[in-house]
Amino acid sequence: MAKELTKIEDYAFLSDTQTGALVSRDGCVDWLCLPRFDSPACFASLLGDTRNGHWRFFPDEEVEATRRRYRGDSLILETEVETKSGAVRLIDFMPPRGENPDIIRIVEGLRGKVSLQMELVIRFDYGQIVPWVRNRNDGLEAIAGPDGLILRTPIETRGKDLTTVAEFTVSEGERVPFVLTWFASHKNPPRAIHYEHALSDTERYWRTWCSQFQGKGKWRDAVMRSLLVLKGLTYAPTGGLVAAATTSLPEQIGGPRNWPYR
Repeated sequence: MAKELTKIEDYAFLSDTQTGALVSRDGCVDWLCLPRFDSPACFASLLGDTRNGHWRFFPDEEVEATRRRYRGDSLILETEVETKSGAVRLIDFMPPRGENPDIIRIVEGLRGKVSLQMELVIRFDYGQIVPWVRNRNDGLEAIAGPDGLILRTPIETRGKDLTTVAEFTVSEGERVPFVLTWFASHKNPPRAIHYEHALSDTERYWRTWCSQFQGKGKWRDAVMRSLLVLKGLTYAPTGGLVAAATTSLPEQIGGPRNWPYR
């Protein structure tokens, strides 16, 4: 299934208050810098194509309808996909953290039974570096230079054309987690986190932070959403605010000099 182009205004924003990801309307992570906002991207198809790195799920059948929303006052994104055979919800979030950032994706069955495929293309340094991938530490490790990523999921994955793929089926009431964690490649990966606990902790974090805002009226939700985006763009260790989650263009195509908005 070919990936559709996404307009910049159709991207949703995830953040752990130290870096951020952009997720397309069809549930594809097209931009993510790890471990910080100003780090090189490991998913950069936003600026190139699928060869520059992305992470997506898609059904075997034709998609009949897609809806998405943020869960209450939070940066937890929910994307619902309907097919002829059923419906699934993709829950995306990044738990506010300390040393190791995670991006967690949970596929939840809502109705019927849906056959899905996963496609994970990890390319460090804005798509320039293909990592060395191996099964280790109860997960799938991708290593390149100073960077390491580990994917932990109960679903069996396999390599295909320098891409990690998987096929699985989700029935009503089932939840299938995928946890991708960054670590410094000279260290061992951190221990696995429980996706349900991480989801509860993340929801609690945003709910607690948002409770400080006492605004009311018809513009309350719009103001709250703006505040959430600004909080998500704030680098927690220093309180510095980035102007954008993405980078700028280089002075010369293929050259090293650029002045990021970050």
